[in-house]
Amino acid sequence: MTRNWGARLRHVTVDGMRAVVMENESLRVTVVADKGGDVVEFLYKPTDTDFVWLAPQGLRNPRDHLQGAADDVAPFVDHYEGGWQEVFPNGGAPSEYRGARLAQHGEVAGLPWSYEVVTDREDEVAVRLAVRTRRLPYRVERVLRLRSGVAALEVEGAATNDSPVPLHAMWGQHIVYGRPFLRAGARIRLPEGVRVIPHASAIGPGGRRVRAGGPWEWPLVPADAGGVTDLSVVQEPGSPSDIVYLTGFGDTGWYEISGDIGMRVAWDATLLPYLWMWQELGASTGYPWWGRAYTVGLEPFSSLPTDGLAAAVANGTALALGPHETKRLRMRAEVLA
Repeated sequence: MTRNWGARLRHVTVDGMRAVVMENESLRVTVVADKGGDVVEFLYKPTDTDFVWLAPQGLRNPRDHLQGAADDVAPFVDHYEGGWQEVFPNGGAPSEYRGARLAQHGEVAGLPWSYEVVTDREDEVAVRLAVRTRRLPYRVERVLRLRSGVAALEVEGAATNDSPVPLHAMWGQHIVYGRPFLRAGARIRLPEGVRVIPHASAIGPGGRRVRAGGPWEWPLVPADAGGVTDLSVVQEPGSPSDIVYLTGFGDTGWYEISGDIGMRVAWDATLLPYLWMWQELGASTGYPWWGRAYTVGLEPFSSLPTDGLAAAVANGTALALGPHETKRLRMRAEVLA
């Protein structure tokens, strides 16, 4: 039914790709089915604030950009528009698992997903997206739901091992924030008792924010340049790039990130016990950012580090799925006004 009130949705085409726009009185959420089911807009209408970071290169249709060097990083990075990606079954760097070569953040973030409307009423709309991986035998689904009068996106995810063989995976939600919402001085709040695990090495040539070692207690941690840095405060443009892993959430993970308004994300931490905190604030002046990125990612993940599935299997953090087993995930992203 066509409506311009309450909860509603529209089927649209964005740069030649199938997409669906879900909205209610407070939110407008745009999901590009033909590119990973990516959320490329999370707009809070009362203040015209879009929470997601959009990369300077913008949204690109992978089918239209086939030139360039062939490697396992380019498929993700060359078509990375920011926003919110589902990451499965490989997190971070290219990796090889049981003979299958997996690219950066491969596979589902680069594939077209099918989608169908499951609810279309003025009090609630919901769509189901689904995709099958190509190098490993998985099926991934996500149901996105908006309710009238509620400034929150509800997510129900499912990952199924579609084979008789026990398998491993990394499962993550690659959520990044940017301007105009994100600014220096914005605050990040986490539950008590969270610990900080620094990545083993710097991710950029200009040094790092957090000293290697740990784990440290959130939020005051040793700074790589000496002294202490407060990870709960977003830094000025040009501050060092870094990635750290946060853990110790108990059964339910949550974080809040806020400036003038805020966002609260909550998820099942029994399935995704880690929160990757990625900071790219303009210090990386080479490929692929060229000093143009100002973003913070707060990304619930099943595993660590950002070195790919083989590393997660080796350190025992990879998700294990038995023959024909399905893992289910619930998340909620809510605006704090």
